Amino acid sequence: MAAKHKPKKLTGHEAGRCALTHKLRIIGGKYRGRKILCNGDPGVRPMKNRVREAVFNLIGPAGVGMHAVDLFAGTGALALEALSRGAARVTMVERHFPTAQVIRQNVHSLAVEEQIEIVTADAFYWVQHKMLPGEHPYVVFCSPPYRFFVERADDMRKLIRTVIERAVSGSTIVVESDGRFDVSELPERKQWDVRAYPPAIVSLRRL
Repeated sequence: MAAKHKPKKLTGHEAGRCALTHKLRIIGGKYRGRKILCNGDPGVRPMKNRVREAVFNLIGPAGVGMHAVDLFAGTGALALEALSRGAARVTMVERHFPTAQVIRQNVHSLAVEEQIEIVTADAFYWVQHKMLPGEHPYVVFCSPPYRFFVERADDMRKLIRTVIERAVSGSTIVVESDGRFDVSELPERKQWDVRAYPPAIVSLRRL
């Protein structure tokens, strides 16, 4: 049996002022039941376990073998869930350095570094300048701070449009918002499956 990898403890500026806690867990797949560290930072809003489970029930087996991209990665829970359920590789984009360090701890604890790329960058910039049309289908998770749908509404609409343009046929896109976002503004609204899990609203589109 392979030895378990113990997460490295963060210190100083890496940990910030937020205590690390195990408030999340992987719901299904290979790593089902494994706990995920969360730093408690109020700026990080992990998707709740029940909502994440509902999202992956909607995605179903379509996520197997895909390249999972988590644009506002936070704890990395969405991307790690995708990996657990059969994604071939994962890219996580998180601009906040201490939060990205927590992601690295979570990745290390599962010993899955070879399958994962962690990018410390702004998701808006990364999508516009670094996200290339994939040879294989993507499953893209767009779960930003809810306030971005108000404070950066134009940027969010542009980001979603760009993701659709660069994802090949067979890809799946998941957007998590709250009631402040008018889902009628989604590109080709009728193509989206919209579900409410208050306060979250999940919109899913298959290309």
